[in-house]
Amino acid sequence: MANINYRHFTLGVEEEYMVIDPVTRELKSHEQKIVHEGHKIIKDKVKAEMHQAVVEVGTDICKDIEEAYKDIATLRGTIAQIAGDLGLAMGAAGTHPFSHWDSQLITDHVRYHQIVNELQEAARSNLIFGLHVHVGMMDRKLAIHIANSARYFLPHVYALSTNSPFWEGRKTGYKSFRTKVFDKFPRTGIPDFFESIEAYDNYVNLLIKTNCIDNAKKIWWDLRVHPFFDTVEFRICDVPMTIMETTAIAALFQAICAKLYKLRNSNLNFIMYQRALINENKWRAGRYGIDGTMIDFGKETEVNTRLLIYELLDFVDDVVDDLGSRHAINFIHKMMEQGTGADRQLKIYEETGNLVNVVDYISGQFLVP
Repeated sequence: MANINYRHFTLGVEEEYMVIDPVTRELKSHEQKIVHEGHKIIKDKVKAEMHQAVVEVGTDICKDIEEAYKDIATLRGTIAQIAGDLGLAMGAAGTHPFSHWDSQLITDHVRYHQIVNELQEAARSNLIFGLHVHVGMMDRKLAIHIANSARYFLPHVYALSTNSPFWEGRKTGYKSFRTKVFDKFPRTGIPDFFESIEAYDNYVNLLIKTNCIDNAKKIWWDLRVHPFFDTVEFRICDVPMTIMETTAIAALFQAICAKLYKLRNSNLNFIMYQRALINENKWRAGRYGIDGTMIDFGKETEVNTRLLIYELLDFVDDVVDDLGSRHAINFIHKMMEQGTGADRQLKIYEETGNLVNVVDYISGQFLVP
């Protein structure tokens, strides 16, 4: 078979960071000063989020994972420098270990006021930090095909990203409590399968027509065909603690898309599973991270989650070199050895019994390459 061109699988990475008071280690409403200063240096690659204690950054469209890594590292470095100059600190975790959402200010913006007005406490309490990875597509028809098939792998990658074991000062028992907080929103979670891009567009148009949403950006699924860009956007993950963890997860999402495309080029298709089944694996991933079991639907049996992640790495292996992402994908082995962000947070807490130390650890990992 002729060589496949994977060049259109470009990458865009968005991360949400927490703004920390270095004295109290609480979340700190920074009155958009970080965003304002950031605009002078990195333009629109930094923006405000609904809560003032959150800063969101987004890379350029990156041609490969190496470009993405450099962009993420630059963005984190720039934001950390600005925050430091303002007497603040930064961190990356899915939830803050002990800050309460009800003391945090909402950003003064019409869109956020509308969301809070509609969703009330579900919106006000949504003080969480995620990672969004966009993978470029040739067209929206290909995007819906890839999105349909990629749903199956969402829990596997989510398990790797788990980084939110604490909520409002409590050990939740989950490796990722962030999605439990987000589940209060409508139109979240694993999406359904769509027969075609037309079927998806009809669904969106019906919601707009009936005043459920004003635009498709209010579809907050774990993965979606982006409403305005030709990308598949993966939204299930907690924001990872370190630069390399984010890079490795982005590389894995890109590799999944490339592999599914390669199968399609050979007239092969990945099996479509029901949302209800995939949700069983998502729940397990959020609860146990990489240390539990998930269901292998083909074998109809429980399998060690680590084993399923290694199987996923084998599945995508034949596209990794063509994508130029071998180094980033190999880092997943290190992530499996050192544990997820949640595992490392819990270890600090078990050793010290103090959530302030956990915040210090999160903050100290922010610029780790």
